[in-house]
Amino acid sequence: MTASPTAASAADWLRLDRQICFSLHAASRAFNGVYRVVLKDLGLTYPQYLVMLVLWEQGDLPVKALGEQLRLDSGTLSPLVKRLEAAGLVRRERSARDERSVQVRLTEQGAALRERALEVPRRIGAATGFDLAEIGELRERLDRLTSALDAAAEEAARETR
Repeated sequence: MTASPTAASAADWLRLDRQICFSLHAASRAFNGVYRVVLKDLGLTYPQYLVMLVLWEQGDLPVKALGEQLRLDSGTLSPLVKRLEAAGLVRRERSARDERSVQVRLTEQGAALRERALEVPRRIGAATGFDLAEIGELRERLDRLTSALDAAAEEAARETR
């Protein structure tokens, strides 16, 4: 007995090479490999680089706000910030207004590292083989995808309550 064309087509969607999640996962791992090499000279891992990007852009932030920006929970973010502090790039300070809140501040050394990091986006862009317009379009599409998936997850969570 052979499967109908409709059943075969539906089954094709279960192939690994048809999964957008796997394509994104593979691309993410490939990016991490390139970032590992590019960031080695800065002494940063990719997640540490993301923390530094937010601090270079926004300045001092509470750990909670930093985690929200990066979509990281405190269990993941705290060790990252501790390693950056041990490297002399950031300082953690309890808020004078709210002792439960910890503020993350760049040190002079952390602020100075920004100058050396200016070359990173160019090197990453070159590694993609895309021009600036293609990179911008891809980022916009991924941002739309993220928003749609966040909305779908919220809807699913509401439906299960």
